[in-house]
Amino acid sequence: MTEIVTAVAEKVSEYMVAPIGRQLGYLFCYRSHIDELRKIVEKLGKARDDVQISVDEATRRGDEIRPIVQDWLNRVKQIKREAEELMKDENNRIRCFSLKSRYQLGREAYKKAHVIVGIQEARDFPDGVSYRLPPRTATFKGYESFDSRASTLNKIMDALRDDKTKMIGVWGMGGVGKTTLLKQVAELAKQQNLFTAQVYVQVSWTREPEKFQQGILDIQQQIGGMLGLEFKNEAQSTNAAQLMQRLKKEKILIVLDDVWKEVNLEEVGIPYCKDDDQKDCKILLASRDKDLLLQDMGAQECFPVQHLPPEEAWQLFKMTAGDSVENDHELLPTARKVVEECQGLPVAIVTTAKALKGKNMAVWKNALEELRSSAPTNIRGVEEKVYACLELSYNHLKGTELKSLFLLCGMLSYGDIWMDDLLSYAMGLDLFDRIKSLEEARNKLIALLTTLKTSSLLLEGDYRCYFGGREPTLLFVDDDNKYVRMHDVVRDVARYIASKDPHRFVVREDDWSKTDESKYISLYCKAMHELPQRLVCPKLQFLLLRSNLNIKIPNTFFDGMNQLKVLDLSRMDFETLPSTLQFLANLGTLCLDQCYKLIDITGIGELKKLQVLSMVSSYILQLPKEMGQLTNLRLLNLNDCMELKVIPQNILSKLSGLECLFMRSSFSKWEVAEVSNGESNNACLSELNHLEHLRTIEIDIPDVEMAPEKDTFFQNLTSCAICIGVFVDFEKYFERSKILRLNGVIGSLLLRNGMRKLLQKIEELELSNLYGAKGLFSPPVPVSFHNLKCLSISYYEGTVNGVLFGEQVSFPNLEKLKLKGLSMLKTIWHPQLSLKSLDKSLQNLKEVIVDDCEVLERVFGHGEPNGENRIFPKMEILKLRELPKLKHLFNTQDNNDMRYFLSKFKDFHHMKELHIINCGMPLDDKVSFSSNLEVLVLERFPKLSEIDFENPQQLRILSLKKLPNLRGIVRYKDGNASKICRLSPSMSEIFHSLKCLQIIDCKMEDRRYVHTPTNGLVLSNEKVTIFDEIMDALRKDDINCIGVVGIGGVGKTTLVKQVAHQVVQEKLFTTQVYIDLSSMTGHSNELGEEDY
Repeated sequence: MTEIVTAVAEKVSEYMVAPIGRQLGYLFCYRSHIDELRKIVEKLGKARDDVQISVDEATRRGDEIRPIVQDWLNRVKQIKREAEELMKDENNRIRCFSLKSRYQLGREAYKKAHVIVGIQEARDFPDGVSYRLPPRTATFKGYESFDSRASTLNKIMDALRDDKTKMIGVWGMGGVGKTTLLKQVAELAKQQNLFTAQVYVQVSWTREPEKFQQGILDIQQQIGGMLGLEFKNEAQSTNAAQLMQRLKKEKILIVLDDVWKEVNLEEVGIPYCKDDDQKDCKILLASRDKDLLLQDMGAQECFPVQHLPPEEAWQLFKMTAGDSVENDHELLPTARKVVEECQGLPVAIVTTAKALKGKNMAVWKNALEELRSSAPTNIRGVEEKVYACLELSYNHLKGTELKSLFLLCGMLSYGDIWMDDLLSYAMGLDLFDRIKSLEEARNKLIALLTTLKTSSLLLEGDYRCYFGGREPTLLFVDDDNKYVRMHDVVRDVARYIASKDPHRFVVREDDWSKTDESKYISLYCKAMHELPQRLVCPKLQFLLLRSNLNIKIPNTFFDGMNQLKVLDLSRMDFETLPSTLQFLANLGTLCLDQCYKLIDITGIGELKKLQVLSMVSSYILQLPKEMGQLTNLRLLNLNDCMELKVIPQNILSKLSGLECLFMRSSFSKWEVAEVSNGESNNACLSELNHLEHLRTIEIDIPDVEMAPEKDTFFQNLTSCAICIGVFVDFEKYFERSKILRLNGVIGSLLLRNGMRKLLQKIEELELSNLYGAKGLFSPPVPVSFHNLKCLSISYYEGTVNGVLFGEQVSFPNLEKLKLKGLSMLKTIWHPQLSLKSLDKSLQNLKEVIVDDCEVLERVFGHGEPNGENRIFPKMEILKLRELPKLKHLFNTQDNNDMRYFLSKFKDFHHMKELHIINCGMPLDDKVSFSSNLEVLVLERFPKLSEIDFENPQQLRILSLKKLPNLRGIVRYKDGNASKICRLSPSMSEIFHSLKCLQIIDCKMEDRRYVHTPTNGLVLSNEKVTIFDEIMDALRKDDINCIGVVGIGGVGKTTLVKQVAHQVVQEKLFTTQVYIDLSSMTGHSNELGEEDY
């Protein structure tokens, strides 16, 4: 009996005493509850900042933020605001001695703290904060088709459609047109929607075994980039496993062009098995070697590419040289004979036609004799006539500058040729006559390379396909001017020409023989473990040395190279410079990039004629004082020298000839001001004011205090990338030549004379966390930022009465505007600005992004466009996110401003992307969009029930979230409507270009027994993952029951039918039964293969 009483007493205590104690704790311990809440809020703020850093970095990369992450940030923002209001209200609520107020305060603080702890525990994002949307597939243009290739083309297309054929080869001699054919195939495959994506990779590096490891990494990056994959490390095997897993999920065409040696596809991560029935990726290869394709690579089908027949050769020649050759009856017979000498090889035909275009009869006849009498060559893979045609093109180049540059390009390694390298080499060799500045040399280089391109002796580079370890400098910002490429046949011929007198170019591996008279040497030490003690090359002007071994350079090595002008020892392993290097009195260019062991460059000050010094990514610790003697130095590149800690004072100021200084992600220990008492070891930025020729600079300044008060060097800059403050991710790939980024700096910095003049030149301006800068864009007098094209402002509270841009400021050339986290912003443009005047001020605006401005009410100006005035005619992208108070876009007379905007949507002829996420403006029950839209993202519009599209041929991405009343999507074409009432892969039949579809938390009706073939359409990242998990579970013998759970309209039925379709394809079961229990009728339907 006693035990029973004890047990009852314990329960009474548990249910009565403990709660009473907690309630009393609210009253008497309210202060400790408030203090605990304050600590938890502070911890939550740090956690929020940490996540926000990852979110901002992902946004800069163009990734899409995961909904779970955005929801978490919104919850944090809301609960943090509530907690701060509670803590702020503490004094008011306990001012009078009120037990009730203290009790309520303690209770609310306790409850809030528990909610915050729960939110903190929910900060677990196993898939990361973002995902990458699939980019557009590759597009190839600029090729000409030939009827004689039609048969081969059709056979390749048939092989691509055959599920049993996984690898296809195309072979033929160099210059016969393999690449052209591959691009035709890729374009046709795209038009016929045979694949979800295409990747083209040029693999000329396969002829150089030492480049295989980096080459495989590049292939992985290119394929991964096309698929939206982001490799978090550079481990080849890890990347391969990740890539292979993804490639098995989609049908992708992978094109590998110019294969010289076997590429292990498994090491790359490309799935390939001849007997595999899965409809995964297909591989298309091109090589000069048929046996390589069939025997080494394992191609199942291999097609030859032959020479062009005479008539097609003539048509190509006419098209290149001009139809006038056929109309000139005197010239016509000679022209026909010239074409015959080209023997149907496109590369020979095009280069010859361009060399002779517009020339007189005597030149044509002389060219014909040269082609007929050309000496035989032994260049591997290059026919004699091809050599003759290319040599003819070379001979017709005007001027020694152009010819020397062509031979220099041919001497450099296979693949891509960086413009920065070419400029450095050309400057050291004094290749250009009468050049007074580095800018003139750059312009001259671009002009000469353009001539070589128009002569078909050089090719355009495709910068988007490059994922290697270097970035171009500000000198070469444009995509067209980052690097060039040379056709491998042209390169072989160029090297053959260069090897003969008087040039004496030598490109070899592990062979120093017969180099005594050489002027140019490019040597790769593949198996050589040591260099000769002394290399006697009295005429040598250019030496490029490479090795992947820990090879030592003897101190006496440079003894016999008195005429050397260019020395490139990049990626070599040595700690100090060889002592004889300082005696190279004529050296004009020295490249020591990526010398990871180099820590000491003592003696470099003796190179008095040095014009270019590059030490990118080297581990140099300090610059020697004698560097101040390099008064002829024009370009100093110290980018990514992260170990550089010491630059002695007055070294930089003595480099009087310096025009370009690159110090991105490099030295950061600048002194705050000049110190003359000898206590300081480091330079200060004010030294740059003494460099009157400085025109280009890339530099990071971590602390605003380091910026000099007298900043006269700013006003002389013609190109710059200046970063002041600490940035998590400073973009290394520049799109513009004048960039200024400021973070956490005082606004008075922008009022300094040099900075004000610089702002008038800047093309891209990023301002973040500015303080003491109220009314920065509300000047009392008219101010126009004529050159500004991109403006980004974040976390700035200096608006005037809630207005960011005043009446007197204008941006006539602004193309992109991004605003984020402006907590005081109510209206972007001054309320008195009419829409007409605003449109005039922003006539070039293409992209507007406004994010997380919690009190913003209006985006654009007042009024509405009349019939003669189109609003923002160049607008392409509009993204509005997290704007809960937003009322107006244009503040028109229409109460429903969003309805007005959409009714005028057809006036936005160039609009490609529209994102409206969690904004306060209401949407009608029905909205319409025009055919030019490519991306549409809508989120949180409770009244929206129908979305109409007018012939949406371009729509690639459609994301609809939290639209609880959405019941259908309608497509109008030629007056006919097609209505979609549920999420389905069959939407790809209506939206032909659709690549990514997300419909989440939308009330879309689900029809029963609808035919749903899979078409490679990505429904959503979440569903792809669930689909894989279900398929894995179905393959396991120990799992007999699988469930799929979700709210109505989220797409459960569609997912189940996709699984059923895949089960049929894999033949996992003998039969399937689909039963819909929604009406409890027990209706069933057997699904066989014929149902799909």
